[in-house]
Amino acid sequence: MTQRKGSEFAGLSVAIITPFRDGEVDYACLREQVEFQVQAGTTCIVPVGTTGESPTLSHDEHDRVITEVIQCVAGRAKVMAGTGSNSTAEALRLTKRAAAEGADATLQVAPYYNKPTQEGFYQHFKAIAEDVDIPVCVYNIPGRTGKEIEVGTIQRLSEIQGITMVKEATGKLDQCSAIAGTTDLTILSGDDSLTLPMMSVGAEGVISVVGNLVPGPMIELVNAALADDFVTARTLHHRLFGLCSSMLGLSTNPIPIKAAMQMVGRDTGEMRLPMTPLEPQQFEQLRESLLAFGLASVTG
Repeated sequence: MTQRKGSEFAGLSVAIITPFRDGEVDYACLREQVEFQVQAGTTCIVPVGTTGESPTLSHDEHDRVITEVIQCVAGRAKVMAGTGSNSTAEALRLTKRAAAEGADATLQVAPYYNKPTQEGFYQHFKAIAEDVDIPVCVYNIPGRTGKEIEVGTIQRLSEIQGITMVKEATGKLDQCSAIAGTTDLTILSGDDSLTLPMMSVGAEGVISVVGNLVPGPMIELVNAALADDFVTARTLHHRLFGLCSSMLGLSTNPIPIKAAMQMVGRDTGEMRLPMTPLEPQQFEQLRESLLAFGLASVTG
């Protein structure tokens, strides 16, 4: 099999939360989160993505979170900085700064709200890839952005040297199959519960939410699938499935993962408006999911 562009990012990437305390970013807790991932053996840490609540960070906070993560990692894992925007100029500014700070790659969400045409998507990502010197991961998540990057557009983008990866969060296995079969991009699942199905048709890892909580089992699952040991991978998939479903099914991400991290004593659970906490019934459902998985130190 021909090696894909971006294959150095195969494995578990974790879209880390941004901890808050009393309304401010808790940088000490952020460093603890990063160290936890490094010690677990996580391949890549992804700050200020969807899970990192990038929409409610100021520009200064956004920049500083990326810098803190890069400095804390200190080369012990890869860092893929979330530097996308619905403004191409803003995405370029964020990405150039992250690259100068030492980011290994950039996660570029599809421009949201203004709903570009497919040609607009192509020109946006092309402009970024041609103006920065770190690999670009195209982030396709129509449920958030309002519009899907179509397979044909991703095929065109794959011909651009700097575009090496795609984070597939369309929820469509056929989309993953089409991209894997017609491009040399490394595909990373954008949905924890679809990691194994996507890897069975050619994806090489996941940018994970649940990895904030339990990176070890996610690493085992991904490594088993990469080794074509689908018996082991399937066992791990079923073990993780309830937890993965709770993280994205109980409420909008990152509300459940923030609550889960609070329950195990690794975060305050605090968010910024317009994000609001789980309802009591949802909180109890999440607590039961954590206990069922075997996280014995759950509180609440």
